[in-house]
Amino acid sequence: MPGNPFTDPQWAPDLADTVERVVGKVRTVATDNAVKASRGIVFGVLILISVLIALPLLVILALGALRELLGFFVSHERAVWMSYLLLGSILMLGGFVALRKRHTKEMA
Repeated sequence: MPGNPFTDPQWAPDLADTVERVVGKVRTVATDNAVKASRGIVFGVLILISVLIALPLLVILALGALRELLGFFVSHERAVWMSYLLLGSILMLGGFVALRKRHTKEMA
């Protein structure tokens, strides 16, 4: 009888190997998912913080570049308010487009 520990001399090592294999598999499955979830949370927060910092800096950069570009054609005072007006209009139109796409019309 192979399952009898009294007649099978390999019963204890086989049982220990089976227990070790099952515990290792459960630990691997549990920790791999936990590690993936924690990495997703950490990198997601880092990306969110980076985007929140980068967006205002990109708007400031675009405003300065636009002001300098307009400075070749008009005076500095006019280039300042024209750059504000132009970039504000572009951002406002982008906001209107985003608001329009927020709700879709329901199909009848």
